[in-house]
Amino acid sequence: MKIIYIHQYFLTPAEGGAIRSYHLARGLVDAGLEVEMITAHNHNYYDLRIVDGIKVHYLPVSYDNAYGPARRALAFGRFVIQAKRLVRKLPRPDLFYISSTPLTTGLVGLWAKRKFAVPFIFEVRDLWPEAPIQAGVIRNKIIQKILYRLEKKLYLHALKVVALSPGIRNYIKARCADKEVFLVSNFCDLQFFEPVRKEASMARRWGLGDRFTLTYTGALGRINALHQFLQLANEAKSQSKDWQFVLMGRGAYEERLKRLAREMNLDNVFFFPFGDKGQVRELLSVSDISYISFDHFPVLQTNSPNKFFDALAMGKAILTNHKGWVNDLVREHRLGFYQQPGNPGETVHLLAQFADNPQTLYEAQQRARNLAVQYFSKETAIQKLLFVLDPNRSNGNANGEADIRIA
Repeated sequence: MKIIYIHQYFLTPAEGGAIRSYHLARGLVDAGLEVEMITAHNHNYYDLRIVDGIKVHYLPVSYDNAYGPARRALAFGRFVIQAKRLVRKLPRPDLFYISSTPLTTGLVGLWAKRKFAVPFIFEVRDLWPEAPIQAGVIRNKIIQKILYRLEKKLYLHALKVVALSPGIRNYIKARCADKEVFLVSNFCDLQFFEPVRKEASMARRWGLGDRFTLTYTGALGRINALHQFLQLANEAKSQSKDWQFVLMGRGAYEERLKRLAREMNLDNVFFFPFGDKGQVRELLSVSDISYISFDHFPVLQTNSPNKFFDALAMGKAILTNHKGWVNDLVREHRLGFYQQPGNPGETVHLLAQFADNPQTLYEAQQRARNLAVQYFSKETAIQKLLFVLDPNRSNGNANGEADIRIA
C-alpha cells in the first residue's frame, strides 16, 4: 500500500516539538507500507529527504507561531497550492492520510478525491475552527460560517476520521453521526523517555538546584495561560517554599512571560530555549512535576498534548490547570492535582503533599509510568493506525471502546 501523508508541521526527534507524524509514518514503513510525507519548512527552496525510510517532501512555506491571523492564513493557502502541484507529479497513491491542523490541509484531500478518485483519511489533532473561534481569533461571522461548512464537508468526504482524544471524537460524532471515527490518541515513546534517578549533577548542568521542581515544556502562546504558572511560583515564594519553576519553549508570549516574571521578582522561575527531545528528556529527568497548561475555553479540554505523554513515559507526576480528558486521567489514576483558577494557595498546599512526602510523590510517578506502558505506547498507537488503514493488517482496535476507561 502506498500512502501520501500530509502534515504541514512534520518534525523529527532531532528537531523537537510534536513528532507524532514521524513515529506513525515510520511505524507504517516498518510494517511494509510505502509512505511519502508532504510538509513545509522555513526555507525558500523545495527539498527532498529520506528520513528513516520516509520520503519527505519539504515545501518552501514559512510559518511561525508569532504570525498574526492574516499571515497564518496566507501560509495555509500557500501550502495547499504547493501540495496540489507536488501531488500531480507523484505516483498515484492508494490513500491520502491528512493531518490537521490547519483545517485547510483537508482541501488537498477533497481535491485529490475528486481529481484522482483516491480516498483520504482525515486526522483531527485539534478542533478547528472551534478553537480559534472560542479564543476570539476568528470573529467574522461570515468566515466562521465558511469554516464550519468546510469542517463538516471534510468529515463527510473523508473515508474515515481519526480523533486524538475522546472529546474530539464525540464532537465529530455529534456533527456527523454516521461517520466512522477512530480514536488514536497521542502516545509515549517508552524507549526514549524512561524514568531515571534524579541527579543533582544534571540539575547543576542546567543551572538548577537540587530542589522540588515543576516544569513546563511546550509552546509559550496565548492559549497556554502560563501566567497561572507564574502566579503559582509567586505564591510558593510567598509561602517560603524552596521550589523552582521551569519553562522550556518558545512562542508569541515568551517575552511577555519573561517580563512578568521580572516584574514579580520571581527568582524561582527559570526560562530555557526550545529544545529537541533529548533536551526535554534531560530537563524532565531533574523535574518532579510536569505542568500541563491551557486556557479555560471549553474546546481546549479536548486537547491531547504531547508534553503530557512525554511526562507519563518519564514517570512524572502531573499538575494540570484545565479540565477535560487529561485532567480526568490525572484524577482517575491519581497522577497529581488540578490547579484551581485564582486559588494558587490551595494548589501550593496540594503540591506540598508531594514535596514533603517523597514516597507519596514516587507512588504517583510510578502510576504515571504504568499508565503509559499499559495504554499509551507508541507501538499500540501504530497498531491502531494500521487497523484504521486496513483492519485485515492488524489486530489492533482503534474504536476506542477497549481503550482506557475514564469515569
